[in-house]
Amino acid sequence: MKRLTTVMTGAALGLWGVAAQAADDVTLQLKWVTQAQFAGYYVALDKGFYEEEGLNVTIKPGGPDIAPTQVLAGGGADVTVDWMPSALSAREKGLPMVNIAQPFKSSGMMLTCRKDAGVETTEDLPGKTLGVWFFGNEFPFLSWMGKLGIPTDGSDAGVTVLKQGFNVDPLLQGQAACVSTMTYNEYWQVIDAGLTPDDLTVFKYEDQGVATLEDGLYVLEERLADPAFEDKMVRFVRASMKGWKYAEANPDEAAEIVLDNDASGAQTEEHQKRMMGEIAKLTAGSNGALDPADYERTVASLLAGGSDPVISKAPEGAWTHAITDKALN
Repeated sequence: MKRLTTVMTGAALGLWGVAAQAADDVTLQLKWVTQAQFAGYYVALDKGFYEEEGLNVTIKPGGPDIAPTQVLAGGGADVTVDWMPSALSAREKGLPMVNIAQPFKSSGMMLTCRKDAGVETTEDLPGKTLGVWFFGNEFPFLSWMGKLGIPTDGSDAGVTVLKQGFNVDPLLQGQAACVSTMTYNEYWQVIDAGLTPDDLTVFKYEDQGVATLEDGLYVLEERLADPAFEDKMVRFVRASMKGWKYAEANPDEAAEIVLDNDASGAQTEEHQKRMMGEIAKLTAGSNGALDPADYERTVASLLAGGSDPVISKAPEGAWTHAITDKALN
């Protein structure tokens, strides 16, 4: 009997080993470095949500020298986190990226200004120098200026655009009256530097009606024709959204999970917990499925982006509900 039990146990272990080996590999490329902006994916990995779906997920951090579109094009990832302006621009240029899910419902981008630089309303912007992120992040700003009728040519009636790095130094050092910030990151760098909310005027792009969709999940269109790949993405999105909703409900724990995955050691507990609290506001209201109205607003904003819009015409086939319909229902 003992020998039979041993044999049966060995057989069971063998079957388990086969099952473990059968897990499907998925590589996710992030838009930026490991931080709470991507907490849902790290939570899904840490809590075993991907494993429950039969997935072996590798999460690759981004950085200033990493373009998610290029990684996707080169086969370095199956799916990537990117902002829609970048994805639609890449699609128009020949890289057929498709949005398969949209965990972020709201935009976190805003323009943060110093009141002592003379900015309290949009009417105060002409004549000022404004820090703006480029590489596709400038288009909501250009659309907003167009909507306000403010030239960006540096004229007295317009604004001077300063190409801003990924910091808030121009605001702190008096080189610009306003700089680009995210609600969950750079704004708090300004606060940590000694300025108070009362010292600042903040224009949220969401409130200005020119916000574009951020942090969606994108794959290459041709890969969706493969039923096996589609099935992997259905399971990936389902597990990822489970991770996001867990992170929303447990922000401090989610931040700790992010810190555990930060190989650089650059992040701090205070900053990540604060960031996760702000990120939860942006993912709230999304079950992962792209809202067509949000998509149309994004396209309209990009088409109106000044004399050199990010896209020249409304794209076709740039998003699909095929994955979320199966993952969430």
